[in-house]
Amino acid sequence: MAALGKLPGIGPRSAERLVFHLLKAPQEDAFALAEAIRDLKTKLRPCEVCFNIAEERLCQICSDPRRDKSTICVVEQPKDLLALESTGAYHGVYHVLMGHVAPLDGVEPEDLTISALLERVRAGGIKEVILATNPDVAGDATALHVAEALRATGVKLTRLARGLPAGGQIEYANRSILTDAITERRDM
Repeated sequence: MAALGKLPGIGPRSAERLVFHLLKAPQEDAFALAEAIRDLKTKLRPCEVCFNIAEERLCQICSDPRRDKSTICVVEQPKDLLALESTGAYHGVYHVLMGHVAPLDGVEPEDLTISALLERVRAGGIKEVILATNPDVAGDATALHVAEALRATGVKLTRLARGLPAGGQIEYANRSILTDAITERRDM
């Protein structure tokens, strides 16, 4: 229970439920879970091109010949990539920064994979870089730093649009969301 309780979002009661579930589960299921955890730590590594999670030298996206290699979507973490991929709306490639600029936490731009992104863009063939960092102070600061690093390359730089969430109500939106919704509006 103590080991499971160290996982994020798992409190003492959840850890207890998981332990009793595993005790009742067939031995093969429990061992399969243990093996999956072992594989997670021994077989997965960063993609050599984009830093996404990969089992091979390249991740599935970088090795897919159908992807548009002229457009790079820059995200903070692999989980952000997964969220964007789940939409099915983007068909380019990615670059994972492996974090965001956070000087108070000791994370400087040099600690991220910005230099590798710059190398990719300078190698040629890139028409657009989409900055898809989180819409918060750290994400905005990171996007600003990445944009500054790429500005001299002449590549088109874009940022994800922001605004009102689907199903939201204007009267409950805060000022920054409303500002983004007005300034990022699009043609109908």
